[in-house]
Amino acid sequence: MKKVPMTVEGEASLREELNHLKTVVRPRVIADIATAREHGDLKENAEYHAAREEQGFAEGRIKEIEGKLSDSQVIDVKAMPATGKVVFGTTVTLYNVDTEATVTYRIVGDDEADVKLKKISYASPIAKAIIGKEEGDEVLVKIPSGEATYEIEKVEYI
Repeated sequence: MKKVPMTVEGEASLREELNHLKTVVRPRVIADIATAREHGDLKENAEYHAAREEQGFAEGRIKEIEGKLSDSQVIDVKAMPATGKVVFGTTVTLYNVDTEATVTYRIVGDDEADVKLKKISYASPIAKAIIGKEEGDEVLVKIPSGEATYEIEKVEYI
């Protein structure tokens, strides 16, 4: 099975969610099901059906997170030598040559990506174009509206 890259922070976040699901949500749902069963007829018991549905969602998410963690390869960018080369986990400042705008992104795993937080997936078009390049390099990125040229201003291993 193919290993999926993940940052240390991404792994910690998934482990925290998994722990919450197992120690808080799962016991609460089990208690809700037990309480609903005490009300009698299960065929017409909306509380019972709602609790069972919530249990299904919680157990599904637990299995999904466990699968992601088992297939993950955790990469600690802070432990890497700072060579100025763009790799998974680095924070990169890009200068758009066409619009003269500067933007900073961190390259992360698929589950961690959030453009609002300036985190982009390693599989995104921008990340694919800049991974392996170095500070000062210019790269051509295919975007929905055509193409954009970026210059890599700074690569940080933070």
